[in-house]
Amino acid sequence: MTTTGTTLVIGATGTTGSRTAAQLTAAGHRVKAASRQATPVDGAEPVRFDWHDPSTHAAALDGVHHVYLIPPVGDSEPAAIMLPFLRQARTAGVRRAVLLSSSAIPEGGPAVGTVHQALPGLFEQWAVLRPSWFMQNFTGTHAHARSIRDERIIWTATGTGRVGFVDADDIAAVAVRALTDEQAPNADLVLTGPEALSHDDVAAVITEVTGRPVVHRSLSYEQLRDRLTAHVPVEFAAMLAGMDRAIAHGAEDRITDTVQRLTDRPPRTFRALLERELGCSSRPSRPDPPHRDDAAGRAVVARRGRPGSRRMPPASRRTDGGRG
Repeated sequence: MTTTGTTLVIGATGTTGSRTAAQLTAAGHRVKAASRQATPVDGAEPVRFDWHDPSTHAAALDGVHHVYLIPPVGDSEPAAIMLPFLRQARTAGVRRAVLLSSSAIPEGGPAVGTVHQALPGLFEQWAVLRPSWFMQNFTGTHAHARSIRDERIIWTATGTGRVGFVDADDIAAVAVRALTDEQAPNADLVLTGPEALSHDDVAAVITEVTGRPVVHRSLSYEQLRDRLTAHVPVEFAAMLAGMDRAIAHGAEDRITDTVQRLTDRPPRTFRALLERELGCSSRPSRPDPPHRDDAAGRAVVARRGRPGSRRMPPASRRTDGGRG
C-alpha cells in the first residue's frame, strides 16, 4: 500500500528531483514541484522555492504531507538554513521527510551530515538516501562528460579504486518508495549500482559502447587539487581531491541491495545506462579522426555562490542541477 497526500519535491528540475517528480506523478501522486523559477513540470504544481529566501517557504509547504529534500547547492553549512525550514515544515503538517545525502558523508559528518543526524528527531517518518556517485556524471554536463567529449580522457586521482556507480533513475525510484510506502524506511539507505567499477573500467565500457576511444588518466591528489583550484576555492578543491583519494583507498568499493530491496527490480548497469542515454549499442571500437585538445584544465564546472555567502560550487561527483 502507499500513502496519500501531496509531496513537495525540492530541486524538481535537478537530476534526481526531476526524476522523482516524474515518477510520483506517473504513479498518480500529487506533487508540488519546487524550483527557484517555479519551472513548469508535467503533471505537477510548480511552486517557487529558494533555500536562501525564506519568504518562499510557507507557500511551498502549504498542504504538503511529504517532502523530498535536495540540500542547497554548494553550501558548506546547509544545516543553518535547512534545520529552520524542517522545523517550519513539521509545524505546517509535513509528516515525512526524505533527504538526499551522499555515500561519502556519514550521519553527523560534514555538510549535510548534520541534517542527517537531526532528521529522526524532527520527523517520526523519515529516510536518508546516500547514493554513490552518479552514472550520469559521464553522460550529461558534468566535468567528466565534458572531458570525455572534448579530450577523450577521464581525469581523476582515484587510481584503481572502484565505485558502485548508480543510475539517477534508480535513486528516484527508491525516493518514490521512501516517500509513499505505507511504512517509512526510517533508515539510512546507501544506494549503489550492481557492480563496482574503476575509472579504467568506466573508460573501457564507454569505448566499447560508443566506438570512441576513451582513457582514464590518473593524477596525484596534489595534481588534481591544483587542477581544480583554477575553477573552485582552494578548500573546496582540496575536499574534492580528497574524495578521489578516498576512492583510491577503497572507500567506495562496495555494492548494496537497497535498490533491489526497495523497488523489487535490479539496479541498472553502467553499460545499460550508456546504451539508453547515448542511443547506441555495443560495437567494436574504431579510431576517430585526430581532434584538437582544447579542453585542458576544464576539470569542474563551477557554480558561483552569492557574494559574501558561504555557498560553494557543487561537488564534481554530483549532477543534480543540481546535486540530487
